[in-house]
This record gives sequence, C-alpha cells and structure tokens, in this order.
Amino acid sequence: MFDIPFLVGVFALLFTGLAMLFSAGYADALNRYGDSYHYIKSQLFAVLIGLTAMLIASFISYKFYRRFAWFFYGVCVVLLIAVLIFGKGEQKRWLNIGFQFQPSELAKVAVVMALADYIARNRDNMKQFVKGIVIPCIIWGVPCLLVAVETHLSGAILIASIGIVMMIAGGCRLVFLAVPAAGAGVLGTILAFSVPYMKARIDTWLNPETDLLGDGWQVYQSLTTIGSGGLFGFGYGKSRQKYLYMSEPQNDFIFSILCEELGFVGAALTVVLFLLLFLRGMSIAVRARDKFGALLAVGFVVQVVLQAVLNIAVVTNTIPNTGISLPFFSSGGTSLLMLLGEMGIVLSVSRQTDAV
Repeated sequence: MFDIPFLVGVFALLFTGLAMLFSAGYADALNRYGDSYHYIKSQLFAVLIGLTAMLIASFISYKFYRRFAWFFYGVCVVLLIAVLIFGKGEQKRWLNIGFQFQPSELAKVAVVMALADYIARNRDNMKQFVKGIVIPCIIWGVPCLLVAVETHLSGAILIASIGIVMMIAGGCRLVFLAVPAAGAGVLGTILAFSVPYMKARIDTWLNPETDLLGDGWQVYQSLTTIGSGGLFGFGYGKSRQKYLYMSEPQNDFIFSILCEELGFVGAALTVVLFLLLFLRGMSIAVRARDKFGALLAVGFVVQVVLQAVLNIAVVTNTIPNTGISLPFFSSGGTSLLMLLGEMGIVLSVSRQTDAV
C-alpha cells in the first residue's frame, strides 16, 4: 500500500503550484506568446505525463531500478557532454531532440540512483577515506563539474548537496568530509571572483541598489513584491508586480508572486507543505527494508527540499541569484516530469516498508 500522507503531500504541492503558475504567469504569457494560457497548458500536459510516470514508477519494485542505475548514470554523463557541444540557448543547458530538455534534470536522478547503489554495496566500508569519501565524491563530482561548465551553478550546487547528504546518510565519517568541503569551498571562491558572470551576480547580491535598472532590477523587484504582500496578501490573482514588473514570475521568481498574493501566511503554509513532505519522506526512508531503498527516499526527498530552500533563498536575496526553480511550482516540463517520476520511486519504496 502506498504511503497515503506522502501522496497527499505531493498532490497538495502539485495543485497549489498549478494554481500559482496560472496566476503568476498569465500576464507574461500574453505578452510573450499572445496566449494567457501558454504556461499553464504546457504545465498541464507535463502533469498528465508526469502523473502517469509516477503511477507506473510506484507500482514497479524500487529494486528494479538498481539494475539500471549505472547504465542510466553513464547515459546522463554522455548527455551532459553532448549538451556542451550541441546545446541550445545562451548558456547551453538544453538539448533539442524534437523538444527541449535539460540533461541536468536527469543528472540529479542518476546521481541519487548511482550513489544509493554504491553506498548500499559498500555499507561496511563507508568509514574508510577512499571508499567512503573519495569514490562517492567522484560519483557526484563528475556530473556536478559538467553541469557547472554549463554555467548552471544552481544545478551544480544542488547535485553536490544531494551527494554530501547521501554520503552522511550512508555512514561516512564526518571528519573526512572536511577535505572535499574545503576543496569545494576554495574552488567555489576562486570561480566566484574570477568568472565574470558569477562575480557580477555576487556584486548584484551584495549591492542590488547600485544598478536598479540593470542587474539589480530582478532582485529589487522581488523584494518589493514579497514585502508588498504583508500578512495576508492582496488575494489570489491580484498581484500587481506580475504585470511585467517582476521578470520570470512563472519560473524562478514565482514564490515572490505567491508572497504578494497570499502574504506571509500563504508563504508560511507553502513552506510547511515542503516540510511535511520532507518529514514523511524521511519516515519512509527510516522504515525501508534495505539500504538502497532508504537512500533512494533520502536522495529524492532531500533534492526537493534543498531546491525549494535554494529558490526561496534566491528570491529573498539571502544568497546570490543562481537561477533555480521552485519544485512543483515553476514552469518547466522536464523538471516536473523528472520530479513526479522521482516521487513515484519514493512511493514504490513506501509500498515495501515496515509498519509505522
């Protein structure tokens, strides 16, 4: 039997996200495409396919995915290399094969599956430095580096964070993590102040008011949008900033519109929904009958929560803008399809857990 509370949490986030996407995106959709329903129609199509994928994934034993974990990982690495060569868009994050998709979204799934298999096979060796730190860091480090080269900083941060959390859940020695953590910190600092676009984002983060009509516009408008919502907001559908003041209201900055329309209360309830999904996901992981299933649940649920935390941190200017979407809310077919597929695998794990 599925874990009903987890399934309810998924649907609560999904349908709340759809409602907010329609409200936040119809003005921008009309301006760009001449169709107010452009974003919501695309998202609903992705939802239909994604829910089908979730249903199928939930009925397949999660142990089945273990057979293809490394093959899938290899395919994703090849696709990440391919996107650097043939990628579309200014920042080369998308491949066009009749439709556009982001290999970095597949990489998140591949890293979770490969790490879950590796750690499950080496559970007795995770206290060792090489098998518990070096090899797992290579597993998530390769796709992380390729995603970073795409200038998809948020994706690289997310993959690295997922990898580290899974290593901790797998039982590695925390003291050993200081080595890769220090290395990542040094590398990140060097890149942040040497790569022009990264340095520009940090400068904007620290001093958005110095260029309000340029790079600081998005951050300033986001803070204005959030602050104007007050305690209860203007009401659903009554945002003012979405009328071409707030850029990307249907995507990275949809949480800002949510705050404006639903206020602090609505924003807090949204955060609570993510928190409840996380807690129920961890409950599934604790009750899983083997290490592989537990790590799958940890990896996929932590991905959702970390991505939500990073998105909210960006729109509130807590961290520099990394261009990261809000799970279940932001417009994006590839992301939503993969996300619902991941939730299906977690539900598969929940079908074979010990009783609460």
